[in-house]
Amino acid sequence: MKIVQRGFSIVSAIFLLVVLSFLGLAMTTFSTTQHQSAAMDVMGSRAYQAARAGIEWAAYNVAQSPASSPAAWGGCAAGVGVAVGGSLAPFSPVTVNCVAASHVEGPSTMWIYNVSAVASTGGAPGGQDYVARVIDVKLGK
Repeated sequence: MKIVQRGFSIVSAIFLLVVLSFLGLAMTTFSTTQHQSAAMDVMGSRAYQAARAGIEWAAYNVAQSPASSPAAWGGCAAGVGVAVGGSLAPFSPVTVNCVAASHVEGPSTMWIYNVSAVASTGGAPGGQDYVARVIDVKLGK
């Protein structure tokens, strides 16, 4: 008695096609995730640099102010928008807030500034492309 087996190779070929398709899909998903993660890392670095630019702006204004009075740069506690450009433009304006406090040491008055700079993309927090960085520093003069 002779047993004829036909169609076995087609089953193997379909199985290999399905396995290779899933493997290709997994590689594509992994690659896309890696690219998005790298892009978010770059945006995070840019947000940090934009916030740092806001702190530098505040430090410059504190340095230029007279020592006898607090720095007056557009309402210290109100939150000033600092424009940044170039590759930092998605984070413009950077919001700079500060609180000034005076301390008397002998015959001189020392001004201490608690400065906070917030750089964000302007999207809704929790959104897919929302990136924000906050830097807090103390400046004195």
